[in-house]
Amino acid sequence: MTPIFSLRRKALLASAAVAATLGLPAIAAAQAADPASADPREARIEQLEAEVQSLASEVKDLKREQVEARQATTARTRVVADAGSAPAPASDAVATIAQGHPAIASDDGRFTANFHGILQFDAAAYDQASAGPIASDFRRSGPALGASASNVDLTHARDLKDGDDFRRARIGVDGRAFGDWDYKLIFDFAGSGVENTGQLYEGWVQYSGFRPLAIRIGAFAPSIGLDDQASTNSMPFLERSAVEDVARGLAAGDTRTAVALFGSGKHWLASAAVTGRVVGVLNTGTATAVPQTYGDQLGFVGRVAATPLWGDDWLVHVGLHGSYVARPADATGPGTSGVTPINAYVIALSNTPELRVDGTKLINTGNIDARHASSEGAEFAAQKGPFLLQSEYEYFDVARDDPGLASPHFDGWYVSGAWVLTGERRRYNTATAAFDGPPVNHPFDLAKGGWGAWELAVRYSDLDLNYRPGQAGTAPSSSTIRGGDETNFTAGLNWYPNSFVRFVLDYQHVRVDRLSPNAALYQTPTGAQIGQSYNAIGLRSQFAF
Repeated sequence: MTPIFSLRRKALLASAAVAATLGLPAIAAAQAADPASADPREARIEQLEAEVQSLASEVKDLKREQVEARQATTARTRVVADAGSAPAPASDAVATIAQGHPAIASDDGRFTANFHGILQFDAAAYDQASAGPIASDFRRSGPALGASASNVDLTHARDLKDGDDFRRARIGVDGRAFGDWDYKLIFDFAGSGVENTGQLYEGWVQYSGFRPLAIRIGAFAPSIGLDDQASTNSMPFLERSAVEDVARGLAAGDTRTAVALFGSGKHWLASAAVTGRVVGVLNTGTATAVPQTYGDQLGFVGRVAATPLWGDDWLVHVGLHGSYVARPADATGPGTSGVTPINAYVIALSNTPELRVDGTKLINTGNIDARHASSEGAEFAAQKGPFLLQSEYEYFDVARDDPGLASPHFDGWYVSGAWVLTGERRRYNTATAAFDGPPVNHPFDLAKGGWGAWELAVRYSDLDLNYRPGQAGTAPSSSTIRGGDETNFTAGLNWYPNSFVRFVLDYQHVRVDRLSPNAALYQTPTGAQIGQSYNAIGLRSQFAF
């Protein structure tokens, strides 16, 4: 091969490669390089050009497939992020962390698993008058009826616990199976003032194929109000209001076994549930476990709610809810005569003040013999941009089993307001007809100047568990219930550095008005004031996903 032909061949091959890369016909490029070429080896050169062009085409196809794969992955990630906890179908099983929530989804989206973890660490200090001798300091706690000397607390009410506790420590999973079946399994290892060794907090399965209706069975909290359905991860305060805690505990509340039928739309929600017992603490072997009964409670819970008025950045929420205990739990079973006594069926209403580092119950009706009991509640909320006003009222009625005693009734209410200082708006959750926390538009980042979301909140609540309490210094009548009247003012500051972390600082002023139900058991003068007033500061550090 002559040097001239070798150089000409190299030029042709180089121009063919460049032409293939640029998408130009290889032959045209070769002709441009040497239009006068008529060498007998031209056929071989053309063959080489064809091979180069084929390889270039294959490279282009591979690049196109790579771009399409990237685009499909990006689209799938965007859909998963928009869907939150319900990952979208993917070409294979895909693990994601959409909005910080770890999840796994099958290729068709019919199977999902979303993992959850919640850790809430509380610390508190109580500002009380110094404890005096029991003979002269009459601050007390304990049940009002059905009491014995062993279960009346003569000491803790005089010295509430400063310190800390893990309010919630939960881990679990929820998701979807076979497209129309939903499930959830959550365990909790924390408690009010003391940690537990493990408790089934939620465990249920749900069929959602009759959309917008769904049916659920297992252990969960049936819907009974705004405070009840607000997520504990994003409530404006450390705890729910005292009155709503009592309302949800009558026939609803956490770990309650139930069957519920419910449905919701963009501006409405309706739910109905049949409820049973409260699931007990697991593996404790201590008095904290829920005792076995001779017959579980039978209750009914219902709620309707709507947003009849709304705009781009505002809405008005109204709702009604209630519960009915058709059969209280049988605590004693048949007596020696084979007949279950009247006091076997009891209802008790009680509450720990709205800070749980100390778990002492300062108001408590004690056990009331009951045929049945009920609660009726009304709810209202108005939201405009970062401002939220919310209120609920509850009325409780207990029908006594003993015909010689009057049937008591109680009531309570709260009103609260919240203002997100950084301008975000609390999200209205149409699936629960309640308010979730605000989004964090500017997560805390010193380099980018983000400070997270900040929120101010105030609340006043009043829960009255007194029925015909009488006057101070007098003995109670046979129908009297001296459960106590608790008022609580709370002011809070919340900081959301990002969607995972939250800090809650609450100041509380608590006032309890309660006359001694039993002078002998409570070791007080007849009708002595056993309530008190105090202040408290509480701080929560929270990590949740």
